[in-house]
Amino acid sequence: MKKQYDYLIVGSGLYGAIFAGKAYQQGKRCLVIDKRPHTGGNIYCENIAEINVHKYGAHIFHTSNKEVWDFVSTFVTFNRYTNSPIAHYKGKLYNLPFNMNTFYALWGVKTPEEAQAKIEEQRRTAGITSPKNLEEQAISLVGKDIYEILIKGYTEKQWGRKCTELPAFIIKRLPVRFTFDNNYFNDPYQGIPIGGYNKLTDSLLNGIEVVCNTDFFENRGYFESISDKIVFTGKIDEFYDFRLGALEYRTLRFETELLDCANYQGNAVVNYTEREIPYTRIIEHKHFEFGTQPQTVISREYSSEWTAGSEPFYPVNDEKNDRLYQQYKSLADQESHVIFGGRLAEYKYYDMDKVVEKALEMSNKMMK
Repeated sequence: MKKQYDYLIVGSGLYGAIFAGKAYQQGKRCLVIDKRPHTGGNIYCENIAEINVHKYGAHIFHTSNKEVWDFVSTFVTFNRYTNSPIAHYKGKLYNLPFNMNTFYALWGVKTPEEAQAKIEEQRRTAGITSPKNLEEQAISLVGKDIYEILIKGYTEKQWGRKCTELPAFIIKRLPVRFTFDNNYFNDPYQGIPIGGYNKLTDSLLNGIEVVCNTDFFENRGYFESISDKIVFTGKIDEFYDFRLGALEYRTLRFETELLDCANYQGNAVVNYTEREIPYTRIIEHKHFEFGTQPQTVISREYSSEWTAGSEPFYPVNDEKNDRLYQQYKSLADQESHVIFGGRLAEYKYYDMDKVVEKALEMSNKMMK
């Protein structure tokens, strides 16, 4: 008996929206459901005082993959926003990523040779040959000063664990450059959709049946019966009723304020790296789109352990959790009618361009 839909897509974030859009283009019957009251997942923007507020944290699209850039650019036009965050530590400001501006502010050095010599001196003093954790990895990369001032407190707030308890690989992609360049990313393509990310997901889902405020698990039997295949973008351990144990996730909480001033901090993102300040950063949303509105909106971002009822934002990819995930993945690999995709379903921290890559790869494979 022919079922009502070819694909049920659980979750309308970037992965789900792209898969649904590609399937719909091929004439597939799709239903997208989302337990939130809106589509777009974590890239959803809420309009406050004519400002597109990144409701679930700052999202800057960047990629080195021209195919990915060309794909998303067919749906929206991107502005020329360049991510240049600032770090605040005990009343002083430092440029990120770590570059000559940072080194000058820290040590007064003016040439790359002087900066490299300072870092090398601190590396030798530390005497770390084989980094066993994030702290040792960071010190071996950039020395003790940068670690203590700009990494340690922020990282421990972000992960809720001491740096000595975190795996070394987390910090290996840390950008360090010996030029006066504040552009955080090296990718040639970067920007924010003009008009906000909703324009992107709305375009991807155009014409597709979408139902929000709908939890897959509250009526699982029904949803599994109405489609040939399921694209699942939620938590993989929840899909299997936590039968092997619960994976750990981090969640974020935001305190958002509308302020009666045109410019609060002069930058879209300011990281607060001292441990004593409870939030990790303040986001001023209008700067993502070079806003000139008379008011501004800021969000203070707090990181904590995920608990039931909160939103899982990213996985805790330590050795213990990765072992457990591999057991769940073994179950998932045996599924013939379920596709698992995205950060939560694949238990992996993905940048947005990698989510696009994976969704395009899977949708192309399934449409053949």
